[in-house]
Amino acid sequence: MDWRAFGEGVIAGYGIAIPVGAIAILIVDTALRGGFVPGFMAGAGAASADLLYAALAAVAGQTLALALAPFAVTLRLLSALVLLALGGWGLWRLHRRTAGAAPDPVVAASAWRTYTQFLGLTLLNPLTVAYFGSLILGNGAGHLATTAGRVVFVLGAAVASLSWQSLLALIGAAAHRRLSPRFQLLTSLLGNLIVLLLGLRIAWQVLAA
Repeated sequence: MDWRAFGEGVIAGYGIAIPVGAIAILIVDTALRGGFVPGFMAGAGAASADLLYAALAAVAGQTLALALAPFAVTLRLLSALVLLALGGWGLWRLHRRTAGAAPDPVVAASAWRTYTQFLGLTLLNPLTVAYFGSLILGNGAGHLATTAGRVVFVLGAAVASLSWQSLLALIGAAAHRRLSPRFQLLTSLLGNLIVLLLGLRIAWQVLAA
């Protein structure tokens, strides 16, 4: 196996996964509410999207990025609306909890739904294709010019993304066990407010452009 290509894929995967954004906050919040398994499934959904986009970039990164360019504004606006909806839903759920209603449990039966939700949400960011595509094309004259090199690169990116998302789930699960219910409530409140602000920022950037 081309360990150099794998290592570059790992670095690229962490580069796209580590920056704290709405997905990371939602993964932690999911684990905070339901424990490690729901958080892991959320992270697996996000990592699967990174895997898919890395694979698409390896096959036709430049062509795909150009094809998506005309829809970039629409996709960004859609992602903003989704984030606003998720943040609003999270705040409404917290309001129900503080009002004495029974909390909405995150159970194993909804693991697949959690996975597909985070897969779809992460797929709303087509810039991931351009990110991986630029890295692959930038090394096109070297080992990433071969099919084997690109496959190993994509594998490394997927491993890195899944490991980081799993760490976020583990952090949320640890907080779920050790923090008081009141502190968990405040943490979820802060996380959902941040998601709302991120959605508002994206919408503002799109509408002001």
